[in-house]
This record gives sequence, C-alpha cells and structure tokens, in this order.
Amino acid sequence: MTVTEATEATGPGEPLRITVGGSAGTAPYDVLIGRQLLGELAPLIGRAARRVAVLHPEALAETGEVLRDDLSAEGYEAVAVQLPNAEESKTAEVAAYCWKALGQTGFTRTDVIVGVGGGATTDVAGFVAATWLRGVRWIAVPTTVLGMVDAAVGGKTGINTAEGKNLVGAFHPPAGVLCDLAALDSLAVHDYVSGLAEVVKAGFIADPAILDLIEKDPEAARTPAGPHTAELIERSVRVKAEVVSSDLRESGRREILNYGHTLGHAIEKNERYNWRHGAAVSVGMVFAAELGRIAGRLDDATADRHRSVLTALGLPVTYRGDQWPRLLETMRVDKKSRGDLLRFIVLEGLARPAVLEGPDPAMLLAAHAEIAEGGA
Repeated sequence: MTVTEATEATGPGEPLRITVGGSAGTAPYDVLIGRQLLGELAPLIGRAARRVAVLHPEALAETGEVLRDDLSAEGYEAVAVQLPNAEESKTAEVAAYCWKALGQTGFTRTDVIVGVGGGATTDVAGFVAATWLRGVRWIAVPTTVLGMVDAAVGGKTGINTAEGKNLVGAFHPPAGVLCDLAALDSLAVHDYVSGLAEVVKAGFIADPAILDLIEKDPEAARTPAGPHTAELIERSVRVKAEVVSSDLRESGRREILNYGHTLGHAIEKNERYNWRHGAAVSVGMVFAAELGRIAGRLDDATADRHRSVLTALGLPVTYRGDQWPRLLETMRVDKKSRGDLLRFIVLEGLARPAVLEGPDPAMLLAAHAEIAEGGA
C-alpha cells in the first residue's frame, strides 16, 4: 500500500520505475517512464499468455499493426482491434464489439489485453479487460500526456452513457504501464497542452514544485521538447501513484484527484465531448478555486494562481454563462455526488485539498459567475 520511492532509473538508458502499491487485494504494478519502451511489453505480458489483443484508436492504426506484428514475432497469437478515436470509443456498443472480437479469437483468463492510445482508449481497454471472463490482465501503453499522468494509472476504467461520463466502469488495475515519452513528440499541440491540465491539477493538490517548473517557462512547458517534460510527467505520475496506492476504490483520499472534475465532466457532456478533457478540467479547476475562495477556505493568491498558470499554458478559464442550469443538472448525477448532496474538492491552501459537501446554491452561482463568459 505504498509507492516505491525510485528517484532515478536503474541504470544508464533504463526507464524510471514507479511502483503503484497493491490495495484492496490487488497486486502492485510498475509505471515505466522513458523512451523506446516497447521492448518492455513482452516481458510484462509474460509467457503464460497465448493470445494478446491490441486495442488502439483509428488514429494509431499503424502503431497497432506494428505492435501486433512485433508480438506475433515474439510467439503470441496477436490481434489488433481498432476503436473509434477519443471519447467516441467509450460506449457500450464499442465495448460489445471488443467482447465479440475476444470471443471470436478464443480469449481465455490467461490471455492479455494491451491498450495503446490516449486516456479514452486505455479507459475502454481496462473496462473490457475487467469485464471479459470477470477480469483478465491488461497493460496500458498511453500515448498522450493525459493518458500517462492520469487515465492509465490507478485502475479506474469505464465508459460513458447518455447521462454522463464514466458512469459505468470498474476498478481493475493494469499489470503495468509503459509511458514512452517518444510518443509525445508527434502529439498535436492542442492535445499536448490539454493534457497539461492534469499536470497542473497534481501541482495544486499535492506537488507545488510542478507549478514552479511551469511558471519558470510556460512556453517551454507547452511542448514535449521543453527541458522539464520528463520531470513534469514523473512528478504527476508520483502524485497519482501515491494517492491510489492507499485508496484504490475512491473510498477516501482518492477523491482529491477529482479536483476540477465535477464541473469539468459536466462541460464535456454539455459539449457532446467535443471539448478536450483537459480544457474542461481547466475551467473546472478555476471554478473550484473560486468556490473555495467564496467558502472562506482558500486564500486569494492561490485562487488567482489558477488563472495565471492555466492561462499561461493556453488553457481556457471561462465557459458559456447561459449553460449553468444544464451544468448544474448534470453535476447532480455525477458519480461523485452522495444522494442529493453535491460534493466538490476544494483547496484550503496550496497542496491542501478537502471536500466541500452540499454547498449553498448561492455559493455555486457566485463561483459560476466568476468563470462565466457572456454573462451568467
């Protein structure tokens, strides 16, 4: 139930390993961070597996085929299963398509699923693995900032429904995570910057050094060629790993990882998932900061720092003011709510997250006014 404190790679050219401790009866697993890591995939799969299904989005069709061919050369019966891009893949219909592919290839309990792609792909891959034969092993190969620092680490898997995001899912940790930083080199700038919202979140809730690194040179932080890219990814993964190691099933401390997500998920749904996750979470964090300030919990300087850091990265900090009734309705069915009570993660200071349960509607409206564009 602890995180291995590995501060450097095991040798020259070796990847950094961060071990996520097992909890709730699950086995620990390693998150590997480095470059050219695909050679680590076969050892993670192991020789007990005979078949491997590589789930990948349409945008990474070539990568999926290369992985399938490499695994076939290693002696596995490998198949590539193509999914729709981004949030379009997180549906019951896509999950059923994957189950059909597994059934047709004779997938057994000793076989392995590999999810390669962004956070949506690893969410689906993990959910399919959790539900096929009541749980088979899976490995995450995230190719985006969002996937590396958030979605692929922690074992939360899921799909969306018409009612909201990630309302159907399971806790099913991977057998390992390969964060190959080389994958970020070709990432579109908007996708790269969007993922930085989760990095900023880790800075505000647990590791302020992340914010310091970004503020030193925001423009450099916007590109994978920046001098601090590896450190920003590593620090963010450590935050996630430390939290989920102690609370796999979100029964306590893990809730802090939802900072900015209550409103963020509502914005995503309202935009029919045409907004990137990080962009929505960015607005959600500013909302949460304003809510904390209005509740008398957060100082002005830390609240204002949200806007300055996120704006410097080119992330949005406002949203359409006329959408508040719809956002509020969506938040009421968010999985973080308890009964009729809305729950928000707010800050009581830098790196001091806390729960604000059932805030007065007037406080919510006032916080929304601070992020509303075009009038509330």
